[in-house]
Amino acid sequence: MNTNVRPESMERITTKALADKFINEQVKLVREQVGDKKVLLALSGGVDSSVVAALLIKAIGKQLVCVHVNHGLMRKGESEQVIEVFKNGLDANLIYVDATDRFLDLLKGVAEPEKKRKIIGGEFIKVFDEEAAKLDDIKFLAQGTIYPDILESDGVKAHHNVGGLPEDMEMELVEPVKLLYKDEVRVVGSALGLPDEMVYRQPFPGPGLGVRCLGAITRDRLHALREADAILREEFDNCGLAKTVWQYFIAVPDMKSVGVKNDKRYEGWPAIIRAVNTTDAMTATIEEIPYEVLHKITNRITNEVDGINRVLLDLTPKPIGTIEWE
Repeated sequence: MNTNVRPESMERITTKALADKFINEQVKLVREQVGDKKVLLALSGGVDSSVVAALLIKAIGKQLVCVHVNHGLMRKGESEQVIEVFKNGLDANLIYVDATDRFLDLLKGVAEPEKKRKIIGGEFIKVFDEEAAKLDDIKFLAQGTIYPDILESDGVKAHHNVGGLPEDMEMELVEPVKLLYKDEVRVVGSALGLPDEMVYRQPFPGPGLGVRCLGAITRDRLHALREADAILREEFDNCGLAKTVWQYFIAVPDMKSVGVKNDKRYEGWPAIIRAVNTTDAMTATIEEIPYEVLHKITNRITNEVDGINRVLLDLTPKPIGTIEWE
């Protein structure tokens, strides 16, 4: 039996009762798999890894060692939020690793999207191996892999939870939500008691802003992307779109156009807005954003973010365009 294929008879998790049943089943399976050994989890703070963390804490408590790696590709304020919610709020066994320079140095000059994903995924595993070497009885690596990750790793893109793993990795995988779609993961998260602001947080790819800073990543363009994305998220919160749009973000390509700033010619990057709705991440439709909101976002980004002089709107559904640009 292929454990990476969702059975046709598997019922969609849409209610708390179904989520509780799933949780109880996974708690039992995890305890059987892990025994008294420790599990290392990459805790990004995104929906998937957060739900896996809560599920594993329920199953094995302090045997779970959560490692938050700041690879320099996080959204603004994200690492700080992970520490506040998990270490201070949930009393998780959390290790924080600032590996910004390590990742960005490896990615310097790398423009090919799949190579970037492989580098980021591979380096994550190396970081975890190093952390595991400092601990006793780390035999397992937990991941927030969900079903679309498995489906899309076959020909669409290399996923950090699938395509980036080295063949000689010594830890065994623990992937309790790998047969669930994103909407099901959210229902499970709510049933586990996670706060709504975490459960309904928009998805964030494992490679982070690395696949939204298009082409070869530079620190100045990455900084501009992070600041522009924070403005977009703030304005979506202010106008209520954050509650209705499944995923929204900024992508910044490696190209410049001429503009005018302080009565002088000014070359800057474009910030591309992408806002989509979906239930399973396999198809996606475009969210209609009111023009007054777009104008406000454009005004703020072009005036507040150094290096960006245009704001564009991506109107491409999936298919034909993927949700992420890379």
